[in-house]
Amino acid sequence: MKRRVIATVTVAATAATVAYVVGPGTEEPVAAVTSQGGNTESTVTGKACTVDVPKRQLRGMWIATTMNIDWPSKAGLSPERQRAEYVQLLDTAVRRNLNAVFVQVRPASDAIYRSSLEPWSQYLTGTAGKDPGWDPLPFLVAEAHRRGLEFHAWFNPYRAAYTDDVSKLPADHPARVHPGWTVRHEGRLYYNPGLPSVRDHVTRVVTDVVKRYDVDGVHFDDYFYPYPGQGKPFNDQAAFRKYGDGKSLANWRRENVNKLVAQVSKAVHGVRPHVKFGISPFGIWRNKAQDPAGSNTNGMSAYDQIYADPLAWIKARTVDYLIPQLYWPRGLAVADYKVLVPWWAKAVRGTGVDLYIGQALYQVGTADAWTKPGELPAHLALNRKYPEVQGDVYFSAKNVRANPLGVMDRITTEHYPTPALLPLIEDMPTAKLPAPTGVKKSGNTLVWNPQPGARNYAIYRTNTPDSCATAGAENLVTIVPAANKPSFPIKKDGIFHVTALDRLGNESTPASTNTKLP
Repeated sequence: MKRRVIATVTVAATAATVAYVVGPGTEEPVAAVTSQGGNTESTVTGKACTVDVPKRQLRGMWIATTMNIDWPSKAGLSPERQRAEYVQLLDTAVRRNLNAVFVQVRPASDAIYRSSLEPWSQYLTGTAGKDPGWDPLPFLVAEAHRRGLEFHAWFNPYRAAYTDDVSKLPADHPARVHPGWTVRHEGRLYYNPGLPSVRDHVTRVVTDVVKRYDVDGVHFDDYFYPYPGQGKPFNDQAAFRKYGDGKSLANWRRENVNKLVAQVSKAVHGVRPHVKFGISPFGIWRNKAQDPAGSNTNGMSAYDQIYADPLAWIKARTVDYLIPQLYWPRGLAVADYKVLVPWWAKAVRGTGVDLYIGQALYQVGTADAWTKPGELPAHLALNRKYPEVQGDVYFSAKNVRANPLGVMDRITTEHYPTPALLPLIEDMPTAKLPAPTGVKKSGNTLVWNPQPGARNYAIYRTNTPDSCATAGAENLVTIVPAANKPSFPIKKDGIFHVTALDRLGNESTPASTNTKLP
């Protein structure tokens, strides 16, 4: 999400050591098979189908706009150049068989889209509040969908400005219009999470985007109360005195965050039930030394330092997915990847909340274990031992494109050799589309009729009739976005099975044709 300019900490044999690298950086006969492996009953034929390679996996990348980390590469580019750069990032995602992008649309109480609630972002033109001459968001969403990519709109909820000098903000900036909403803290300006008016404003901003743009998800990053910095207390005492209601300061702060998460979740699903809401929290909830339920780690904790309690969100089911930022290598004593993955897997087990892992691609090639090209691919191999882990998201897009140490080449070859369908999240709409019609061979092309409501089509190929043809990824050839012509060039004859996928990845039963026949 953001590449935090905090280097990996030196590990010391003391409880005070912090693990503090965060992100997203720094600044069908068997259509219902979704298991991670083993025998699963076909809902159509009743036949048990062995799934060796799961076909559903979230594979995403964060596209950070703050400080022009990923896009646009710098402020002041022409709209044509901005569009071209974005398309290059998406095309890279497609080449890597990714299926989702998390695009930062609100870096700091500003907008990468036309808004009546907050000013234009400075990262588009170089001047906060300046109209760039176009609304990027319809293009950003449409181009993602044109490539079969799910689009999550990423918001930073509490960052008001990178400066605490309010006079430098546009006149209509909410922090200038409502100065009582803000707290100056270590050179930056934050919205006070303890104020109901702040929660209402953030919810309005998110709801406005969900209503007006065809996004697939709403995403919050890990910035809630400020990360520990120079040690200056966050000055929210007045709000605490007014709203604390006898709670401790720490519990009150966590409750404020929980209230915002619940409020946004309710608003998003109330407007569009198919839009997902998820958060990428800091990778350590609490340490076992402070809480028996915590992980066997020794780093900074989201619960105690930034007042974020992902276990509360899981319990309340106010998130559809979590992407904990596990930005540490295997074997790091303060925060061992091998320790944290099973901890998070257990945390979501049986809850209906999807778990994806935030991966520190930006660290590859920097120091220590990250200088080994096999480190990050080994993370994905470890993930497969835990069925609850249903995907990975990489920080960030420019690193996916740069391919440090050839790591993305290796991940694509070893872990993403075929496309993947999106995981199906519990309690999201499940109605399936009818099977495609008109599936046939036309010359050297497989064609079918457009299916109303389809977002994508999945194409499977087998050499012989197989009622389990669409159960796993073994036979999955490609995914064709519905925005394109419903066709696929045939390079090798066989029995082709075409399914229709709605925007959530619900899959129809297949329609099949044998292209070997005359």
